[in-house]
Amino acid sequence: METEITLLLFVLVLSIFLGFELISKVPSTLHTPLMSGANAISGITLVGALLASGAGFLSQPITVLLGTAAVIFATINVVGGYLVTNRMLSMFKKKDVE
Repeated sequence: METEITLLLFVLVLSIFLGFELISKVPSTLHTPLMSGANAISGITLVGALLASGAGFLSQPITVLLGTAAVIFATINVVGGYLVTNRMLSMFKKKDVE
């Protein structure tokens, strides 16, 4: 049990450093498209959160509560990703000249 927690903490710290290094190397012109695409793709997180919150009859109420919170946050993330992507793509549309 203790080695599992240590391994999980190691993976967490390693992912924090790796994420910081990756994001700091991305040019500022690519940062917004990269993040909006990543947010939109995170619909996979939404599916996992729905599965976690829907398994309430098999688990404890805290699981349902955390799963519901995960559904809310993942939905905000996905909708925000699509809104940013839509706004970014609208910048490249031709303007109608009247």
